[in-house]
Amino acid sequence: MKSKYKAQKTYFDGIRFDSKAEAKRYQKLKTAQDTGLISDLELQPEYEILPAYRKNGKAVRRMVYRADFRYQVDGMTIVEDVKGVETEAFKIKKKLVEYFYPEISITLVRAK
Repeated sequence: MKSKYKAQKTYFDGIRFDSKAEAKRYQKLKTAQDTGLISDLELQPEYEILPAYRKNGKAVRRMVYRADFRYQVDGMTIVEDVKGVETEAFKIKKKLVEYFYPEISITLVRAK
């Protein structure tokens, strides 16, 4: 089933990816890790941008930004998101993450 942005779910190494571009990027990052260029490759790291709270007696769920990848290069943490379309929701969440986590910069990898 295709998403509204025509991304196709894809499997690689037994892992389900939201798009072919994301799976392809994972393959490149995995090779980079295997050759020692990067380390500590993680998939789907989360950053909380709004904690859960209660309003008028109702529970409001926390809000998180879930990136596609996080890894280390020369002691620096790199956070990546693979996108074919840069949505308004992504732009807002990126700003919030970079505000609340000043040590993080999110790199956008364009799907082709």
